[in-house]
Amino acid sequence: MRLNGAMTESSVDLLRRDLVSAHFSVAALGGLWGEVAAAALYRGQRIPALRALEAHRSGTSAPLATLGRLFVLGDAVPVESLAAALPALGVPGAIGLGLVDVKDGDALPLLDLRPYSFVDALGPGEWWIASDLGELALGRALPEDHVLGVGGASMTLSGLMLQAPVASALDLGTGCGIQALHASRHADRVVATDVSQRALELAAFNAGLNGVGNIDFRLGSLFDPVEGERFEHIVSNPPFVITPRSEGVPAYDYRDGGMVGDALVEAVIESAGDYLAPGGVAQLLANWEYGGDGDAFDRVRGWLDSGRAAGLDAWVVERDVQDAAEYAETWIRDGGTRPGTREFDDLLGAWIDDFAARDVTAVGFGYVLLRRPETGSPSLRRLERLHGSLGRHEAGLGVHLGAALAAHDWQAGTSDAELEAALLTVAPDVTEERHSWPGDEGPTAMVLRQGGGFGRTVQAGTALIAFVGACDGELSVGAIVAAIAQLLEVDAAALTEELLPAIRGLIDDGFLVPVA
Repeated sequence: MRLNGAMTESSVDLLRRDLVSAHFSVAALGGLWGEVAAAALYRGQRIPALRALEAHRSGTSAPLATLGRLFVLGDAVPVESLAAALPALGVPGAIGLGLVDVKDGDALPLLDLRPYSFVDALGPGEWWIASDLGELALGRALPEDHVLGVGGASMTLSGLMLQAPVASALDLGTGCGIQALHASRHADRVVATDVSQRALELAAFNAGLNGVGNIDFRLGSLFDPVEGERFEHIVSNPPFVITPRSEGVPAYDYRDGGMVGDALVEAVIESAGDYLAPGGVAQLLANWEYGGDGDAFDRVRGWLDSGRAAGLDAWVVERDVQDAAEYAETWIRDGGTRPGTREFDDLLGAWIDDFAARDVTAVGFGYVLLRRPETGSPSLRRLERLHGSLGRHEAGLGVHLGAALAAHDWQAGTSDAELEAALLTVAPDVTEERHSWPGDEGPTAMVLRQGGGFGRTVQAGTALIAFVGACDGELSVGAIVAAIAQLLEVDAAALTEELLPAIRGLIDDGFLVPVA
Protein backbone atom coordinates (compact mmCIF):
# COMPACT_ATOMS: atom_id res chain seq x y z
CA MET A 1 0.00 0.00 0.00
CA ARG A 2 1.02 3.65 -0.28
CA LEU A 3 -0.30 6.73 1.49
CA ASN A 4 -2.30 7.81 -1.51
CA GLY A 5 -2.70 4.47 -3.24
CA ALA A 6 -0.90 1.14 -3.38
CA MET A 7 2.51 0.66 -1.76
CA THR A 8 4.46 -2.48 -2.47
CA GLU A 9 6.30 -4.25 0.31
CA SER A 10 9.49 -4.24 -1.74
CA SER A 11 9.56 -0.45 -1.93
CA VAL A 12 9.53 -0.24 1.86
CA ASP A 13 12.34 -2.77 2.00
CA LEU A 14 14.35 -0.67 -0.43
CA LEU A 15 13.76 2.47 1.60
CA ARG A 16 14.86 0.65 4.75
CA ARG A 17 18.04 -0.47 3.02
CA ASP A 18 18.84 3.10 1.97
CA LEU A 19 18.20 4.50 5.44
CA VAL A 20 20.53 1.93 6.97
CA SER A 21 23.18 2.58 4.33
CA ALA A 22 23.04 6.35 4.98
CA HIS A 23 23.32 5.78 8.75
CA PHE A 24 20.08 7.74 9.18
CA SER A 25 20.10 7.71 12.98
CA VAL A 26 19.65 10.13 15.87
CA ALA A 27 23.32 9.98 16.81
CA ALA A 28 24.59 10.41 13.26
CA LEU A 29 22.39 13.42 12.54
CA GLY A 30 23.34 15.00 15.84
CA GLY A 31 26.97 14.51 14.94
CA LEU A 32 26.46 16.37 11.67
CA TRP A 33 24.79 19.50 12.98
CA GLY A 34 26.10 19.57 16.55
CA GLU A 35 24.72 20.47 19.95
CA VAL A 36 24.08 24.17 19.27
CA ALA A 37 21.96 23.44 16.18
CA ALA A 38 20.18 20.61 18.02
CA ALA A 39 19.24 23.03 20.80
CA ALA A 40 17.98 25.53 18.22
CA LEU A 41 15.84 22.82 16.60
CA TYR A 42 14.31 22.08 19.98
CA ARG A 43 13.31 25.77 20.12
CA GLY A 44 11.79 25.53 16.63
CA GLN A 45 14.67 27.15 14.71
CA ARG A 46 16.20 25.18 11.83
CA ILE A 47 18.64 27.69 10.32
CA PRO A 48 21.67 26.63 12.43
CA ALA A 49 21.13 22.99 11.41
CA LEU A 50 20.71 23.92 7.74
CA ARG A 51 23.92 25.94 7.86
CA ALA A 52 25.75 23.05 9.51
CA LEU A 53 24.64 20.64 6.78
CA GLU A 54 26.07 22.91 4.07
CA ALA A 55 29.51 21.50 4.88
CA HIS A 56 28.31 17.98 3.99
CA ARG A 57 27.04 18.42 0.43
CA SER A 58 29.73 16.02 -0.76
CA GLY A 59 31.71 13.16 0.69
CA THR A 60 30.65 10.09 2.63
CA SER A 61 28.24 12.03 4.84
CA ALA A 62 26.36 13.61 1.91
CA PRO A 63 23.50 11.03 1.81
CA LEU A 64 22.83 11.50 5.53
CA ALA A 65 22.93 15.29 5.16
CA THR A 66 20.53 15.13 2.21
CA LEU A 67 18.02 12.96 4.08
CA GLY A 68 18.29 15.12 7.19
CA ARG A 69 17.78 18.31 5.20
CA LEU A 70 14.81 16.91 3.26
CA PHE A 71 12.89 14.84 5.81
CA VAL A 72 13.85 16.27 9.20
CA LEU A 73 14.34 19.96 8.38
CA GLY A 74 11.69 20.00 5.64
CA ASP A 75 13.86 21.74 3.05
CA ALA A 76 14.06 21.05 -0.70
CA VAL A 77 17.10 19.22 -2.07
CA PRO A 78 18.34 18.71 -5.65
CA VAL A 79 16.86 15.64 -7.29
CA GLU A 80 20.33 14.29 -8.07
CA SER A 81 21.26 14.56 -4.36
CA LEU A 82 18.18 12.57 -3.38
CA ALA A 83 18.94 9.97 -6.03
CA ALA A 84 22.40 9.55 -4.52
CA ALA A 85 20.96 9.29 -1.01
CA LEU A 86 18.34 6.69 -2.01
CA PRO A 87 20.17 4.51 -4.55
CA ALA A 88 18.05 1.41 -3.95
CA LEU A 89 14.62 3.06 -3.80
CA GLY A 90 15.35 5.84 -6.28
CA VAL A 91 13.48 9.10 -6.72
CA PRO A 92 10.56 7.45 -8.59
CA GLY A 93 10.23 5.03 -5.68
CA ALA A 94 10.18 7.90 -3.18
CA ILE A 95 7.48 9.59 -5.23
CA GLY A 96 5.55 6.34 -5.35
CA LEU A 97 5.65 6.06 -1.56
CA GLY A 98 4.29 9.57 -1.23
CA LEU A 99 7.47 10.80 0.44
CA VAL A 100 8.38 13.56 -2.02
CA ASP A 101 7.24 15.62 -4.97
CA VAL A 102 9.55 16.93 -7.69
CA LYS A 103 9.43 20.46 -9.10
CA ASP A 104 11.97 22.40 -11.15
CA GLY A 105 14.76 19.95 -10.43
CA ASP A 106 14.21 19.88 -6.67
CA ALA A 107 12.73 17.18 -4.46
CA LEU A 108 10.19 18.61 -2.03
CA PRO A 109 9.24 16.72 1.14
CA LEU A 110 5.65 15.57 1.53
CA LEU A 111 6.27 13.84 4.85
CA ASP A 112 8.45 14.22 7.90
CA LEU A 113 10.61 11.11 8.27
CA ARG A 114 13.10 10.98 11.09
CA PRO A 115 14.97 8.55 13.33
CA TYR A 116 13.73 8.05 16.88
CA SER A 117 15.76 6.34 19.60
CA PHE A 118 14.68 4.99 22.98
CA VAL A 119 15.61 2.66 25.81
CA ASP A 120 13.12 0.32 27.49
CA ALA A 121 13.21 -2.84 29.59
CA LEU A 122 14.49 -4.82 26.58
CA GLY A 123 17.34 -2.39 25.97
CA PRO A 124 18.05 0.37 23.43
CA GLY A 125 16.19 0.60 20.15
CA GLU A 126 15.74 2.92 17.18
CA TRP A 127 13.00 3.33 14.60
CA TRP A 128 12.20 5.63 11.68
CA ILE A 129 8.91 7.48 12.12
CA ALA A 130 6.95 9.17 9.35
CA SER A 131 4.34 11.83 10.03
CA ASP A 132 2.93 14.93 8.39
CA LEU A 133 5.16 17.95 7.89
CA GLY A 134 5.22 20.28 10.87
CA GLU A 135 4.81 24.03 10.94
CA LEU A 136 8.58 24.51 10.57
CA ALA A 137 8.48 22.93 7.12
CA LEU A 138 5.02 24.18 6.15
CA GLY A 139 5.62 27.76 7.21
CA ARG A 140 2.01 28.08 8.33
CA ALA A 141 -0.53 26.73 10.80
CA LEU A 142 -1.22 23.01 10.68
CA PRO A 143 -4.19 21.59 8.74
CA GLU A 144 -6.91 20.02 10.87
CA ASP A 145 -6.20 16.50 9.57
CA HIS A 146 -2.51 16.77 10.53
CA VAL A 147 -0.93 13.51 11.72
CA LEU A 148 1.48 14.37 14.50
CA GLY A 149 4.92 12.80 14.85
CA VAL A 150 6.72 11.93 18.06
CA GLY A 151 6.38 14.84 20.49
CA GLY A 152 6.83 15.44 24.18
CA ALA A 153 3.50 13.84 25.12
CA SER A 154 4.30 10.77 23.01
CA MET A 155 7.62 10.29 24.77
CA THR A 156 6.00 10.82 28.16
CA LEU A 157 3.48 8.05 27.54
CA SER A 158 6.01 5.64 26.07
CA GLY A 159 8.23 6.25 29.11
CA LEU A 160 5.31 5.49 31.42
CA MET A 161 4.34 2.30 29.60
CA LEU A 162 4.40 -0.88 31.66
CA GLN A 163 6.61 -3.42 29.96
CA ALA A 164 5.64 -6.77 31.44
CA PRO A 165 4.94 -9.33 28.68
CA VAL A 166 1.24 -9.61 27.76
CA ALA A 167 -0.76 -11.49 25.15
CA SER A 168 -2.71 -8.47 23.86
CA ALA A 169 -2.48 -4.69 23.94
CA LEU A 170 -4.62 -1.85 22.61
CA ASP A 171 -3.35 1.55 21.46
CA LEU A 172 -6.37 3.84 21.54
CA GLY A 173 -5.94 6.75 19.10
CA THR A 174 -2.67 5.55 17.60
CA GLY A 175 -1.82 8.58 15.44
CA CYS A 176 1.50 7.86 13.72
CA GLY A 177 1.64 4.53 15.58
CA ILE A 178 4.43 5.26 18.04
CA GLN A 179 2.68 3.79 21.11
CA ALA A 180 1.61 0.71 19.16
CA LEU A 181 5.24 0.19 18.16
CA HIS A 182 6.34 0.44 21.78
CA ALA A 183 3.57 -1.94 22.86
CA SER A 184 4.66 -4.42 20.19
CA ARG A 185 7.88 -4.89 22.15
CA HIS A 186 6.07 -6.56 25.06
CA ALA A 187 2.73 -7.70 23.60
CA ASP A 188 2.20 -10.73 21.38
CA ARG A 189 -0.60 -8.89 19.56
CA VAL A 190 -1.44 -5.17 19.35
CA VAL A 191 -4.62 -3.53 18.07
CA ALA A 192 -4.26 0.14 17.13
CA THR A 193 -7.33 2.31 16.50
CA ASP A 194 -7.82 5.80 15.17
CA VAL A 195 -10.63 7.91 13.76
CA SER A 196 -8.29 9.13 10.99
CA GLN A 197 -7.73 6.90 7.96
CA ARG A 198 -4.62 8.89 7.11
CA ALA A 199 -3.19 8.33 10.58
CA LEU A 200 -3.73 4.59 10.23
CA GLU A 201 -2.01 4.58 6.84
CA LEU A 202 1.01 6.40 8.26
CA ALA A 203 1.05 4.12 11.32
CA ALA A 204 0.95 1.03 9.09
CA PHE A 205 3.75 2.50 6.97
CA ASN A 206 5.86 3.02 10.10
CA ALA A 207 5.23 -0.52 11.29
CA GLY A 208 6.23 -1.91 7.89
CA LEU A 209 9.30 0.30 7.60
CA ASN A 210 10.53 -0.94 10.98
CA GLY A 211 9.72 -4.60 10.35
CA VAL A 212 7.00 -4.82 13.00
CA GLY A 213 4.28 -7.27 11.98
CA ASN A 214 2.13 -7.89 15.07
CA ILE A 215 -0.06 -4.75 14.91
CA ASP A 216 -3.67 -4.78 13.65
CA PHE A 217 -4.79 -1.30 12.55
CA ARG A 218 -8.52 -0.50 12.75
CA LEU A 219 -10.53 2.57 11.79
CA GLY A 220 -13.05 4.00 14.26
CA SER A 221 -13.67 6.28 17.22
CA LEU A 222 -12.20 5.35 20.60
CA PHE A 223 -13.30 1.82 21.61
CA ASP A 224 -15.79 1.29 18.76
CA PRO A 225 -13.43 -0.88 16.64
CA VAL A 226 -12.79 -3.30 19.55
CA GLU A 227 -16.31 -3.71 20.90
CA GLY A 228 -16.60 -6.98 22.83
CA GLU A 229 -12.82 -7.52 23.10
CA ARG A 230 -10.63 -7.38 26.19
CA PHE A 231 -6.96 -6.57 26.52
CA GLU A 232 -4.27 -7.03 29.13
CA HIS A 233 -2.78 -3.62 28.41
CA ILE A 234 -4.39 -0.45 27.04
CA VAL A 235 -2.37 2.68 26.28
CA SER A 236 -3.74 5.95 25.00
CA ASN A 237 -2.65 9.48 24.28
CA PRO A 238 -6.26 10.41 23.48
CA PRO A 239 -7.40 13.65 21.81
CA PHE A 240 -8.01 15.24 25.20
CA VAL A 241 -7.19 18.87 24.44
CA ILE A 242 -9.99 21.15 25.66
CA THR A 243 -11.14 23.11 22.61
CA PRO A 244 -13.92 25.70 22.32
CA ARG A 245 -16.80 24.45 20.24
CA SER A 246 -16.84 27.77 18.38
CA GLU A 247 -16.84 28.68 14.70
CA GLY A 248 -13.36 29.44 13.42
CA VAL A 249 -11.54 27.39 16.05
CA PRO A 250 -9.66 24.53 14.35
CA ALA A 251 -10.54 21.02 15.53
CA TYR A 252 -7.33 19.05 14.99
CA ASP A 253 -7.88 15.31 14.59
CA TYR A 254 -4.79 14.44 16.62
CA ARG A 255 -5.83 16.34 19.74
CA ASP A 256 -9.54 17.23 19.68
CA GLY A 257 -12.10 14.55 20.48
CA GLY A 258 -15.07 16.77 19.64
CA MET A 259 -16.47 16.93 23.18
CA VAL A 260 -16.98 19.84 25.56
CA GLY A 261 -14.33 20.48 28.20
CA ASP A 262 -12.72 17.38 29.67
CA ALA A 263 -15.66 15.11 28.79
CA LEU A 264 -13.50 12.93 26.52
CA VAL A 265 -11.19 12.01 29.40
CA GLU A 266 -14.24 11.19 31.52
CA ALA A 267 -15.59 8.98 28.72
CA VAL A 268 -12.33 7.06 28.33
CA ILE A 269 -12.02 6.50 32.08
CA GLU A 270 -15.63 5.38 32.29
CA SER A 271 -15.30 2.94 29.37
CA ALA A 272 -11.79 1.52 29.82
CA GLY A 273 -12.79 -1.14 32.33
CA ASP A 274 -15.15 -2.76 29.82
CA TYR A 275 -12.14 -3.60 27.64
CA LEU A 276 -9.68 -4.72 30.32
CA ALA A 277 -9.08 -8.39 31.01
CA PRO A 278 -8.79 -9.38 34.70
CA GLY A 279 -5.48 -7.95 35.89
CA GLY A 280 -5.30 -5.73 32.81
CA VAL A 281 -3.99 -2.16 33.04
CA ALA A 282 -4.96 0.98 31.12
CA GLN A 283 -2.57 3.94 30.97
CA LEU A 284 -3.48 7.28 29.47
CA LEU A 285 -2.45 10.90 29.40
CA ALA A 286 -5.25 13.23 30.43
CA ASN A 287 -6.23 16.66 31.63
CA TRP A 288 -9.00 17.89 33.92
CA GLU A 289 -10.63 21.22 34.59
CA TYR A 290 -10.55 23.31 37.75
CA GLY A 291 -13.83 25.14 38.17
CA GLY A 292 -14.22 28.22 40.38
CA ASP A 293 -12.73 27.48 43.78
CA GLY A 294 -13.19 23.71 43.35
CA ASP A 295 -10.49 21.05 43.34
CA ALA A 296 -10.16 19.18 40.05
CA PHE A 297 -9.38 16.00 41.95
CA ASP A 298 -12.91 16.06 43.36
CA ARG A 299 -14.04 15.97 39.75
CA VAL A 300 -11.68 13.13 38.83
CA ARG A 301 -12.63 11.23 41.98
CA GLY A 302 -16.24 11.47 40.90
CA TRP A 303 -15.39 9.84 37.56
CA LEU A 304 -13.59 7.03 39.35
CA ASP A 305 -16.19 6.43 42.05
CA SER A 306 -19.26 6.29 39.85
CA GLY A 307 -20.39 4.05 37.05
CA ARG A 308 -18.24 1.41 35.40
CA ALA A 309 -14.91 2.75 36.69
CA ALA A 310 -15.89 2.12 40.30
CA GLY A 311 -14.63 -1.47 40.16
CA LEU A 312 -11.12 -0.50 39.04
CA ASP A 313 -7.90 0.23 40.84
CA ALA A 314 -6.85 3.79 40.03
CA TRP A 315 -3.68 5.84 40.33
CA VAL A 316 -3.82 9.46 39.10
CA VAL A 317 -0.76 11.72 39.04
CA GLU A 318 -1.09 15.41 38.26
CA ARG A 319 2.18 16.68 36.83
CA ASP A 320 1.32 20.29 36.04
CA VAL A 321 -1.40 22.95 36.21
CA GLN A 322 -1.88 25.87 33.84
CA ASP A 323 -4.22 28.79 34.29
CA ALA A 324 -6.92 29.03 31.63
CA ALA A 325 -5.14 31.67 29.50
CA GLU A 326 -1.78 29.87 29.62
CA TYR A 327 -3.44 26.59 28.62
CA ALA A 328 -5.11 28.29 25.66
CA GLU A 329 -1.85 29.92 24.55
CA THR A 330 -0.02 26.58 24.71
CA TRP A 331 -2.42 24.80 22.39
CA ILE A 332 -2.89 27.70 19.99
CA ARG A 333 0.89 27.77 19.49
CA ASP A 334 0.86 23.97 19.17
CA GLY A 335 -1.35 24.34 16.10
CA GLY A 336 1.20 26.65 14.46
CA THR A 337 -0.53 30.00 15.02
CA ARG A 338 2.00 32.58 16.17
CA PRO A 339 1.45 35.14 18.94
CA GLY A 340 1.16 38.75 17.81
CA THR A 341 -1.19 37.94 14.93
CA ARG A 342 -4.88 38.75 14.63
CA GLU A 343 -5.64 35.06 14.24
CA PHE A 344 -3.87 34.24 17.51
CA ASP A 345 -5.78 36.97 19.36
CA ASP A 346 -9.10 35.75 17.96
CA LEU A 347 -8.41 32.17 18.99
CA LEU A 348 -7.24 33.21 22.46
CA GLY A 349 -10.42 35.21 22.90
CA ALA A 350 -12.54 32.21 21.91
CA TRP A 351 -10.73 29.99 24.40
CA ILE A 352 -11.01 32.48 27.26
CA ASP A 353 -14.71 33.02 26.52
CA ASP A 354 -15.31 29.27 26.59
CA PHE A 355 -13.51 28.81 29.90
CA ALA A 356 -15.29 31.82 31.43
CA ALA A 357 -18.72 30.56 30.32
CA ARG A 358 -18.06 27.26 32.10
CA ASP A 359 -16.31 28.86 35.13
CA VAL A 360 -13.04 27.08 34.38
CA THR A 361 -10.03 28.76 35.97
CA ALA A 362 -7.23 26.26 35.28
CA VAL A 363 -6.44 22.90 33.73
CA GLY A 364 -4.38 20.09 35.24
CA PHE A 365 -2.35 17.62 33.19
CA GLY A 366 -1.10 14.20 34.18
CA TYR A 367 -1.30 10.44 33.99
CA VAL A 368 -4.08 7.99 34.75
CA LEU A 369 -3.49 4.31 35.49
CA LEU A 370 -6.50 1.99 35.79
CA ARG A 371 -6.45 -1.71 36.58
CA ARG A 372 -9.14 -4.38 36.70
CA PRO A 373 -8.45 -6.54 39.77
CA GLU A 374 -7.81 -10.22 39.13
CA THR A 375 -10.44 -11.00 41.75
CA GLY A 376 -12.32 -9.14 44.44
CA SER A 377 -12.57 -5.42 45.06
CA PRO A 378 -10.14 -2.64 44.15
CA SER A 379 -7.32 -2.04 46.64
CA LEU A 380 -5.62 0.98 45.04
CA ARG A 381 -7.13 4.45 44.91
CA ARG A 382 -4.42 7.10 44.75
CA LEU A 383 -4.66 10.69 43.52
CA GLU A 384 -1.55 12.81 44.01
CA ARG A 385 0.16 15.93 42.76
CA LEU A 386 3.80 15.59 41.76
CA HIS A 387 4.61 18.88 40.06
CA GLY A 388 8.03 19.84 38.75
CA SER A 389 10.56 18.32 36.38
CA LEU A 390 11.61 14.70 36.59
CA GLY A 391 14.43 15.21 34.10
CA ARG A 392 15.69 11.99 32.58
CA HIS A 393 13.78 9.84 35.10
CA GLU A 394 10.42 10.26 33.36
CA ALA A 395 11.61 8.17 30.41
CA GLY A 396 12.02 5.13 32.68
CA LEU A 397 8.91 5.44 34.79
CA GLY A 398 7.26 2.39 33.22
CA VAL A 399 9.58 0.00 35.04
CA HIS A 400 9.09 1.95 38.28
CA LEU A 401 5.29 1.91 37.93
CA GLY A 402 5.32 -1.84 37.38
CA ALA A 403 7.44 -2.35 40.48
CA ALA A 404 5.22 0.04 42.46
CA LEU A 405 2.07 -1.89 41.51
CA ALA A 406 3.69 -5.16 42.54
CA ALA A 407 4.87 -3.63 45.83
CA HIS A 408 1.40 -2.26 46.54
CA ASP A 409 -0.18 -5.64 45.89
CA TRP A 410 2.28 -7.28 48.24
CA GLN A 411 1.75 -4.88 51.12
CA ALA A 412 -2.03 -4.63 50.60
CA GLY A 413 -2.25 -8.43 50.80
CA THR A 414 0.00 -8.64 53.86
CA SER A 415 -1.50 -8.44 57.34
CA ASP A 416 0.18 -6.42 60.09
CA ALA A 417 1.37 -9.64 61.71
CA GLU A 418 2.81 -10.86 58.41
CA LEU A 419 4.46 -7.51 57.82
CA GLU A 420 6.12 -7.66 61.24
CA ALA A 421 7.60 -11.03 60.28
CA ALA A 422 8.80 -9.81 56.87
CA LEU A 423 12.34 -8.90 55.85
CA LEU A 424 12.92 -5.60 54.01
CA THR A 425 15.86 -3.91 52.31
CA VAL A 426 16.44 -0.30 51.31
CA ALA A 427 16.13 0.36 47.56
CA PRO A 428 19.55 1.12 46.02
CA ASP A 429 18.51 4.61 44.84
CA VAL A 430 17.53 5.86 48.32
CA THR A 431 19.74 8.33 50.19
CA GLU A 432 19.39 9.99 53.56
CA GLU A 433 19.93 13.68 54.29
CA ARG A 434 20.29 15.32 57.69
CA HIS A 435 20.03 19.06 58.24
CA SER A 436 20.92 20.93 61.41
CA TRP A 437 21.48 24.48 62.61
CA PRO A 438 25.13 25.32 63.31
CA GLY A 439 26.04 24.35 66.85
CA ASP A 440 23.06 22.02 67.39
CA GLU A 441 23.90 18.55 68.67
CA GLY A 442 21.20 16.78 66.67
CA PRO A 443 19.55 17.26 63.27
CA THR A 444 16.54 19.52 62.86
CA ALA A 445 15.31 17.65 59.79
CA MET A 446 15.94 14.20 58.32
CA VAL A 447 14.91 13.39 54.76
CA LEU A 448 14.81 10.21 52.71
CA ARG A 449 15.33 10.94 49.01
CA GLN A 450 14.54 8.70 46.05
CA GLY A 451 16.99 8.91 43.16
CA GLY A 452 14.78 7.19 40.57
CA GLY A 453 11.04 6.84 40.05
CA PHE A 454 9.22 10.05 40.86
CA GLY A 455 12.18 11.37 42.85
CA ARG A 456 10.10 11.51 46.03
CA THR A 457 11.29 12.91 49.34
CA VAL A 458 10.00 11.85 52.74
CA GLN A 459 10.65 13.85 55.88
CA ALA A 460 10.99 11.29 58.65
CA GLY A 461 11.35 11.25 62.41
CA THR A 462 14.08 9.58 64.42
CA ALA A 463 12.31 6.23 64.72
CA LEU A 464 11.49 5.88 61.01
CA ILE A 465 14.98 6.97 59.94
CA ALA A 466 16.47 4.43 62.33
CA PHE A 467 14.12 1.74 61.01
CA VAL A 468 15.04 2.37 57.36
CA GLY A 469 18.73 2.41 58.23
CA ALA A 470 18.42 -1.02 59.81
CA CYS A 471 16.62 -2.66 56.87
CA ASP A 472 19.37 -4.85 55.47
CA GLY A 473 17.29 -7.99 54.91
CA GLU A 474 18.68 -9.73 58.00
CA LEU A 475 16.21 -8.74 60.74
CA SER A 476 12.41 -8.82 60.57
CA VAL A 477 10.34 -5.65 60.71
CA GLY A 478 9.12 -6.57 64.19
CA ALA A 479 12.63 -7.23 65.51
CA ILE A 480 13.91 -3.88 64.21
CA VAL A 481 10.98 -1.94 65.68
CA ALA A 482 11.44 -3.70 69.04
CA ALA A 483 15.14 -2.79 69.11
CA ILE A 484 14.39 0.85 68.26
CA ALA A 485 11.70 1.00 70.97
CA GLN A 486 14.23 -0.24 73.50
CA LEU A 487 16.81 2.35 72.42
CA LEU A 488 14.28 5.19 72.53
CA GLU A 489 12.76 3.87 75.74
CA VAL A 490 9.22 3.83 74.33
CA ASP A 491 6.47 1.23 74.27
CA ALA A 492 7.13 -1.31 71.48
CA ALA A 493 3.44 -1.90 70.72
CA ALA A 494 2.75 1.82 70.42
CA LEU A 495 5.80 2.35 68.19
CA THR A 496 4.73 -0.56 65.99
CA GLU A 497 1.27 0.94 65.59
CA GLU A 498 2.86 4.28 64.66
CA LEU A 499 5.43 2.95 62.19
CA LEU A 500 3.55 0.26 60.26
CA PRO A 501 1.46 2.69 58.13
CA ALA A 502 4.60 4.66 57.27
CA ILE A 503 6.44 1.45 56.41
CA ARG A 504 3.60 0.44 54.09
CA GLY A 505 3.84 3.83 52.41
CA LEU A 506 7.59 3.44 51.89
CA ILE A 507 6.99 0.03 50.31
CA ASP A 508 4.33 1.50 48.00
CA ASP A 509 6.70 4.27 46.90
CA GLY A 510 9.71 2.01 46.35
CA PHE A 511 11.89 3.15 49.25
CA LEU A 512 11.73 -0.28 50.90
CA VAL A 513 11.73 -3.61 49.05
CA PRO A 514 10.48 -6.94 50.47
CA VAL A 515 13.04 -9.74 50.47
CA ALA A 516 11.68 -12.57 48.32
